[in-house]
Amino acid sequence: MNGTAADSSAWRVAVVGGGISGLAAALRVGTACHSTGAALALDLLEAGDRLGGPVHTERIGEFLVETGPDMFVTDKPWAVELVEELGLGDELISTDPTHRRSLVLHRGRPQPVPPGFTLMSTSRVWPVVVSPVLSPWGKLRLAWERFVPARPVDDESLASFGRRRLGNEAFERLVQPLVGGIYTADPEKLSLRATLPRFLDMERRHGSLTRATAVQAAKSKQENAAESGARYGLFVSLRNGLGTLVDALESRVGEFADVRRSTSVAGVHAEDDGTYRLDFGVGTSRPYDAVVLAVPTHVASSLVANLDASLAEELGAIEYASSAVVCSGYPLSQSEHSLEAFGLVVPRVERRNVLAVSVASRKFPGRAPDGHALLRTFVGGALQPELLERSDDELLALVREELAGIFGVRGEPTFERVVRYPRAMPQYHVGHLDRVDRIEERVARHRGLALAGSGYRGVGLPDCVRSGQLAAERLLQSVPAPA
Repeated sequence: MNGTAADSSAWRVAVVGGGISGLAAALRVGTACHSTGAALALDLLEAGDRLGGPVHTERIGEFLVETGPDMFVTDKPWAVELVEELGLGDELISTDPTHRRSLVLHRGRPQPVPPGFTLMSTSRVWPVVVSPVLSPWGKLRLAWERFVPARPVDDESLASFGRRRLGNEAFERLVQPLVGGIYTADPEKLSLRATLPRFLDMERRHGSLTRATAVQAAKSKQENAAESGARYGLFVSLRNGLGTLVDALESRVGEFADVRRSTSVAGVHAEDDGTYRLDFGVGTSRPYDAVVLAVPTHVASSLVANLDASLAEELGAIEYASSAVVCSGYPLSQSEHSLEAFGLVVPRVERRNVLAVSVASRKFPGRAPDGHALLRTFVGGALQPELLERSDDELLALVREELAGIFGVRGEPTFERVVRYPRAMPQYHVGHLDRVDRIEERVARHRGLALAGSGYRGVGLPDCVRSGQLAAERLLQSVPAPA
């Protein structure tokens, strides 16, 4: 089945970008051509020295450290399906229920997020009533949500919607930090339709988030009574880290593709015969029948600049935020706080220098040796970009100071590691999905070209998998029939 990119008898395909989206696209192209017997010459081109993008697992002493994402959701099925397709289903593990709670910083002290409160709605009233996170007025304003008139709109910023429905205090103390921990975004600009559309739908259908949550809770109770239970929890990982997924994808894709690391693409050019030529710089190029660009949108913008100026402009208009994660290990005896939670989020109004702290060793077993905690502290994002100008040593000192002030963590860590992600998180500003529609309309004019990645319709691992698969399916519509 396999040929070389210069083999005119094979369908020549390039996947640019070896992150999860690119790997998923390459796997879908390879398996589809294998099943039909179509001759394929597939190149997977990655500019870096490893595959997986931000998904990376390291062994540091006795710690199992995720330097990027450490889990994914199961209600979007594409990542779980991919794991099972690769034969890793038995490696899936759910979060540890023993410590399944989150904390929020309130006046310098970690406090539990009220049980049942999820991003912008709550299924339980009493935990909110007794929580110290909101003042009496803030609680009354939150309870008044069911009487706030609906104002169904096509799109709205997180800040506008959150304040309008829940009040400013609940927004600042709960909504902003909980959502900010996911998107590292400015809530005044973040598109609700592109990130959390279910809340717009809840208002549109029920007139109130409170009423919608009550309806959903009753429905879930009926469904749970009728079913034996889900196989997995909402959040899962792999026993030996998400790097296992990257390794399995690399191995499987290698059966179909020529995988090339440290290979940068400088541009994509259209040929008169409807094919594409990838420019590798220094006078080298190669022809392809089809191309997937599974790279950040600002990179894709530069690659298609000579191919489609309007497409390049739309791609380049999507902003990105930079962040850093400081991974560190400590003996539990060095922390005044028990750290018995999955993590802590930090409201902007607290004026701290960190966005969130994930207690990775409380989420999944085997992440830290007995008696130790593995912490992942997030810095930067759209609201504090200036912090990324500091050196690694300065970031380590900053995080030590914050961990001491928040949790009472003292003394030297067992290990520390700074991992930077420059321009890595796409910012889904209000109107983002309209821009994506325009991008997709422009791409549709170029037969054999597809885009994939987190910059379009979802930033989570399942979204990236699906994006790559859909890009592959677009290309497969033009695969030549086997001879």
